[in-house]
Amino acid sequence: MSKSIMLMGTSSHVGKSIITTALCRIFRRQGRKVVPFKAQNMALNSYVTREGLEMGRAQVAQAEAAGLEPMVDMNPVLLKPTGHSCSQVIINGKPVGNMSAREYHTGYSLKAFSAVKEALLRLQENYEVLVIEGAGSPAEVNLKANDIVNMRVAKHLNAPVLLIADIDRGGALASLVGTLELLEEDERALVKGLIINKFRGDITLLQPAIDFLEEKTGKPVLGVVPHIDEMGIDDEDSVSLEEKQSAPAKDKDKLRLAVIQTPKISNFTDFSSLAAEPDVELYYVQEASGLGEPDLILLPGSKNTTEDLLYLRESGLERAVKEKVQQGTPLWGICGGYQMLGEKIRDPRHMESDHDEVEGMGLLPMVTTFTAEKLLTQVKASCKDLRFADVREAMTADNMPGYEIHMGQTEFTSQVKHPFVINCSNGQDTAGSDGALSTDGKVLGTYIHGIFDHDGFRRQLLNVLRQQKGWEALPEQRNQHRDKEAAYDRLADVVAQSLDMEKLAEIMAGGEDSSC
Repeated sequence: MSKSIMLMGTSSHVGKSIITTALCRIFRRQGRKVVPFKAQNMALNSYVTREGLEMGRAQVAQAEAAGLEPMVDMNPVLLKPTGHSCSQVIINGKPVGNMSAREYHTGYSLKAFSAVKEALLRLQENYEVLVIEGAGSPAEVNLKANDIVNMRVAKHLNAPVLLIADIDRGGALASLVGTLELLEEDERALVKGLIINKFRGDITLLQPAIDFLEEKTGKPVLGVVPHIDEMGIDDEDSVSLEEKQSAPAKDKDKLRLAVIQTPKISNFTDFSSLAAEPDVELYYVQEASGLGEPDLILLPGSKNTTEDLLYLRESGLERAVKEKVQQGTPLWGICGGYQMLGEKIRDPRHMESDHDEVEGMGLLPMVTTFTAEKLLTQVKASCKDLRFADVREAMTADNMPGYEIHMGQTEFTSQVKHPFVINCSNGQDTAGSDGALSTDGKVLGTYIHGIFDHDGFRRQLLNVLRQQKGWEALPEQRNQHRDKEAAYDRLADVVAQSLDMEKLAEIMAGGEDSSC
């Protein structure tokens, strides 16, 4: 029979996702059949499964740590903010419409809980351990009645809960005590232990606080997890961009890669593998003055392409980027960023905004029209003799895994070179083309997310940039899969050493079986 453990937090961004990931790897190394679960995720970073279904990227990392292929049962409800307090609601991997926060929380969330219960039942039938992540705080009294991701799940499963606080941001003790005080008595009873996360310094100095917490709350502190620098694990959402480098790179011995950070940036995990390369310094740009002198400009995906394009125009970033391109700096757009590079973006049905049509950046000969249909597909792509940035150096690669998530159809207004061939889509052989390359080879756009995760292709791209600077080409420096596996193991080691694992085992064994 399946057992469950649930991780809740005193607020967002306290480390629930990371500790869930760690426990998935720990239980997997114990030989247990473990699966992650989050009932509802609000995120702009998403992923497409083999079946062509959309889910949050945090559960993808957790699935990898558990040694599983991602599937939507791990995240049956996904909310993707579109702006103006609205979100696209995705149930079981498929969009069901855009809703305001009020419409969702007061009229739809409890209906969505049926999908949550069905997913849980399927997971319980196939896995020994469920590691469940909550969202935000379980004590948000204004949202609690219709909350389907925190205590409603714990009660449904009678799952023991561990409550996590981030001590690095301050106020951890008060947030733990306050959260418990705001819970109902039956909810408080489900909380079986506390975790203090992101601690820096001498842990012996924290002991009086631990003693106080245990006496005040009657709950054991299972452990204190240290702050972990450079984990090498994908970030959950754009809140983590606050911690990323935002100043132009200063290391003259490294390639400078500038990511344009728009208000509705999505899937910035596309650039994680680039940022991890030893000869790369990658930074995020929000203002024209911060663009610096990049060797490559990256225009990422967006959940509201029209609004983000207008932001680029109004902020002066569009002008600054185009000036750099005119001076010879290469530009690469992905998904929404790719659509922005065209001549026009049309939205006759107002899928994203009130604008019928917006002028694009005019760097690629194409027009994109938004439609109600959303394309979700996992792909494998190839390129042959791709000449980007430096037309003397061609790139060739096969079997590049990636995925597409976009609304809108792109049509070309003149003949254009397509840089990629789609060889496989959702497990089916195909022979489609993707993307566009400008005639001078300086501007490239693609719908494929995750393409930089291919070790050989990534290194070829960086070597093109190196040779533009007169630097020698380098052999492959990283193995993305191996490095991610090592990162999960490192995380698991730190968390296992920091928590009282025997006490955790007792908590999980002591509760009733979580079968519905």
